[in-house]
Amino acid sequence: MTDRSKLLDQLAIPAQARDVKPKPWPWIFGAVAVCAVGYVIWSFAANAKQAPLVGVVTASSAAQTATSGAVLEGSGYVVARRQATVSAKSTGKLLQVFIEEGMQVEQGQVLAQLEPVNVSAQLQLASAQLRSANLRLNETQVELAQAERDLKRNQELYARKLSSQQALDDARSRVAALNARVKAGRGEIDVSQASLAVYQQELDDLTVRAPFSGMVVAKAAQPGEIVSPISAGGGFTRTGIGTIVDMSSLEVEIDVSESNIQKVTAGQRSEIFLNAYPDEAIDGKVIAIIPTADRSKATVKVRVGFVKPDTRALPDMGARVRFLAAEQAAVVAPPKGVIFSEQAVIDGQVFVIQGETLQARPVQIAEKTGGSVRVIDGVSVGEKLATPTPGVQLKDGLTIRTQ
Repeated sequence: MTDRSKLLDQLAIPAQARDVKPKPWPWIFGAVAVCAVGYVIWSFAANAKQAPLVGVVTASSAAQTATSGAVLEGSGYVVARRQATVSAKSTGKLLQVFIEEGMQVEQGQVLAQLEPVNVSAQLQLASAQLRSANLRLNETQVELAQAERDLKRNQELYARKLSSQQALDDARSRVAALNARVKAGRGEIDVSQASLAVYQQELDDLTVRAPFSGMVVAKAAQPGEIVSPISAGGGFTRTGIGTIVDMSSLEVEIDVSESNIQKVTAGQRSEIFLNAYPDEAIDGKVIAIIPTADRSKATVKVRVGFVKPDTRALPDMGARVRFLAAEQAAVVAPPKGVIFSEQAVIDGQVFVIQGETLQARPVQIAEKTGGSVRVIDGVSVGEKLATPTPGVQLKDGLTIRTQ
């Protein structure tokens, strides 16, 4: 009986354990999370339901769209007909470099200076040799003057029978020898002067000057580097100091298909559109048609020049050229502004798509053509405009969805 009571006491739940209540926090956190997820889903659904669906058109350049009067179009690159990589005439170490990229230089302007130590020493040696030759000539001329006086005295003595023929002949021989030495001395002076001029030219060649006026587009060497007019092994010798481009010699080179080359003639007027400024036409003219074809591409190279130099054109820029028909050659200025569908204009304004909202802008139509309109201000090339859909009224600040 006692053993049974002990077993029942072991199975009984203590009073302290019966008083512990379960904590409600996990259930509270779960309920909050469910409510948050439901609110997010409801918000997305509400926004999707409220944001109307609209059409989209893109504004394009009026200048690029206008092709009337053009018999042919082509793409190419801006190149310079006058371009030079400037180097020194002799191998040497750069002492100073006076140019930077983008600098405008004039013909004859100093671009760099090479170290003149060796050439200066040779120049000083040649100058010393010239001075020495002059001194020797002066000495010979003094001796010649004395010999001529001696000859005169010997001639007088011989005439009075006071001197022998041998003495007279010796005096004459000495004068002749000294005259020869004077001539040799003058020749030596000429040689020294020529040698001095050579070393002076070598010294002048250490100063690198601009061969023509232009703009520096590349700086290839720094002070302390070795430069040479010929390539040296090892890759440690620079062959150029900088590159200069005559910006007034810029033109556009285009490859025209053989089947269309008959549409292009020398002197033909054209319009050049730089890729960096696609809306602005630049007056051009066909300079020449290169009289050879590219067999691999079946094209002929055409050179198109700028009628007036344009500072916006830079070497290696992409460009598009419209070759104009003869009757349209006088038309230079293309249409300005942008072109887009007439549907995007509502009550004198358009609605530009800015992210997911609309921005209203007033516009003034300059021209209507075949369901399209051209406007001058208010819209830029590439901007997307909203067009209305059934049941949707466009307004400023409206949140929209696009098709």
